[in-house]
Amino acid sequence: MFKEFKEFIMKGNVVDLAVGVVIGTAFGKIVTSFVSDIIMPPIGLVLGGVDFSNLVITLKEAGEKTAAVTINYGLFLKTIIDFIIIALVIFLVIKGMNKLRRKNTAKEEEVVNEVGLLTEIRDLLKKK
Repeated sequence: MFKEFKEFIMKGNVVDLAVGVVIGTAFGKIVTSFVSDIIMPPIGLVLGGVDFSNLVITLKEAGEKTAAVTINYGLFLKTIIDFIIIALVIFLVIKGMNKLRRKNTAKEEEVVNEVGLLTEIRDLLKKK
């Protein structure tokens, strides 16, 4: 069982997935910081000095022993902006990868066509 588990863990796909998750987590932190520290302050300034983290709807005021119950829609807006930026970057990366893949496919097709032509020429020469 240990041997099987070791083989499973050492497969390239599992290792690639683990690396992708770690890099994705780090990238998510970078995007969150970018949105919170660079994008949102100018937007808040344009909207009259609004701090999005303070945009809340209070459902119940804080009591002596209880915290206030709030809907934090400002933080939700920041999260939506995070998502849009991450989705855009992933889209651009995949678009670039597809473009490279198409170039490689075109080169492979050229090689296949050349091999086919060479095979035809060889066969014609054999017939003569």
